[in-house]
Amino acid sequence: MADPRKFSRLSIAVFTLLAALAVPAAPSFAMGSSDPAAGMPKAVDPNFAEGKKAIDAKDWARAVELFSSVVAKDDRNADAFNWLGYAQRNQGDYPKAFAAYEKALAIDPRHKGAHEYIGEAYLKVNNVEKAEEHLRRLDSICTFGCAELTELKTRIAAYKAAKPS
Repeated sequence: MADPRKFSRLSIAVFTLLAALAVPAAPSFAMGSSDPAAGMPKAVDPNFAEGKKAIDAKDWARAVELFSSVVAKDDRNADAFNWLGYAQRNQGDYPKAFAAYEKALAIDPRHKGAHEYIGEAYLKVNNVEKAEEHLRRLDSICTFGCAELTELKTRIAAYKAAKPS
């Protein structure tokens, strides 16, 4: 006969699994966002969409202009601040990039993209300790791993490999 304690644990585990499967799936998030509301339909600022096109074209000045316009109208848009920081970083304007990333993280402390990009910016200014701080934050946010964690981890490893001890 089976041990009743094992049977009870197994029954509880099966019940928990079945209950979890019965719960409807959570809405998916928009790519590049950690904001649950980002998956919900809403009017999109045309400057945001144009800013993304400018990012894709590596037209950093245009991207800065467009995302600056977006955040001027919506100062709670963590994604726009993140992309603004990304464009500013690629222009080499690190102080403004750091300010934009910090604003994105103040709005959404779990914003994976902002943690990755600010970590990469810290590597550009030779501050590996701050980059690793954001890597640790990503590690706590991405329980089962995520692309942002993997990318920043790879960049930090490459940075360390390139630096003489």
